[in-house]
Amino acid sequence: MTQTVDMPLWALLLLIAFAGVTFASHFLFPSVRWFVRRRMERAVARLNERLERPIEPFKLARRYDMIQRLIYDPEVSRAIAEHARKEGIPENVAFEKAKGYAREIVPSFSATAYFGIAIKLAKWLSRALYRVRLGHFDETLSGIDRDATVVFVMNHRSNMDYVLVTWLAAERSALSYAVGEWARVWPLSRLIKAMGAYFIRRKSRGALYRRVLARYVGMATDGGVTQAMFPEGGLSLNGGLQEPRLGLLKYLVEEREAGGRDVVFVPVALNYDRVFEDRLLVAADQAGGRRFPARISVVAQFIVNQGWLKLRGKYHRHGYAAVSFGAPMSLRSYQVDHPEGGVEGLARALMARIGAEVPVLPVPLVARALVLADAPLSREALDARVAEILEAAPRAHLHLPRDDLEYAIRFGITVLRKRGMIEEHHGAFVVNETERPLLTYYASSIAHLFRGCSGD
Repeated sequence: MTQTVDMPLWALLLLIAFAGVTFASHFLFPSVRWFVRRRMERAVARLNERLERPIEPFKLARRYDMIQRLIYDPEVSRAIAEHARKEGIPENVAFEKAKGYAREIVPSFSATAYFGIAIKLAKWLSRALYRVRLGHFDETLSGIDRDATVVFVMNHRSNMDYVLVTWLAAERSALSYAVGEWARVWPLSRLIKAMGAYFIRRKSRGALYRRVLARYVGMATDGGVTQAMFPEGGLSLNGGLQEPRLGLLKYLVEEREAGGRDVVFVPVALNYDRVFEDRLLVAADQAGGRRFPARISVVAQFIVNQGWLKLRGKYHRHGYAAVSFGAPMSLRSYQVDHPEGGVEGLARALMARIGAEVPVLPVPLVARALVLADAPLSREALDARVAEILEAAPRAHLHLPRDDLEYAIRFGITVLRKRGMIEEHHGAFVVNETERPLLTYYASSIAHLFRGCSGD
């Protein structure tokens, strides 16, 4: 036992390294994790005291535990067995595939990342890029049943939608988003997961994947997690409201436990004087598909361009961005009042409520007046056309900068001219025909408010 053992230096270093890893994993790491988790629990308890809707325990559960709970769910187990039978593979292989889906879907929520980083970053970014305005805010939102699961349903204009609503809803609760392409773009993927968002594949048709996703949505809904979703499924390519897609909404309605929590939908409508992805979206619409870049290089190039303008003293914010929150709608009440409506009827009702809340901003307003014109408009004629438009939609949530319609029109003209969508010739404003699709994109964002009116 006391004999001297000769060994190479590299072997000694390797032995010490293994011993250090073993000590850390068995003694140090558990203690550190326990210490950090206790601090996090106390921080969340203090945070819940000021939130209108406290963060539910489901959202705070360890990611590993949630993955285990999901893959051993009876419905998922049956789907695994069925997948193995259809594909002619062992069940353990199908199980590993389902486990991979669960890892892909389940987020790793961090209250520190969400409230300490994401909210502050969202507020700074929103104010740096836009003049942010809160449109209509329904007073009944404060009376929502505290035991109900709240789901914010929104129109999808831009990837900035996530940022704006996350910030503006920060005093109410932490939102859990269903996200698509950008959730897989490094390094945004890590931050998005830490914010509690869960990734969904837009094009997956596999029954096993759909069952794993459906059960996660059902568990989150039963757990009272405040969620945010886009019934349209993806970004609007033409600027207007799109037909709802039923997949995620169907999971939310049908996978929840019978007789469990009510679900309360809060319609949220967003509009912008400038959508940063507008040219990409319009080009995709003209090409007849939904293919447009979702790369970090696109974001990086935009940041560099804006930073260069800032350094040169030529940076200006990109107009107004407005968000309206409409009256909540109870799923339980809807099902009682519309027993035959189903998920399709619910989706149509939600989109109607979202559409009614869309704010009217200077650029879309002026764009609509010019798109509808049969000939170039003088300033006086443009003013008159805008006045006619507003008379046709008395219930629209209009944002007038400085409460001055004349200034709003002038602001809209300035933005459209700066971006090359219109030109002025001999005192009249003319649409640049090569940019007409882009002008129409902005006009379409409020077109639904005027359906049935003269000129439509």
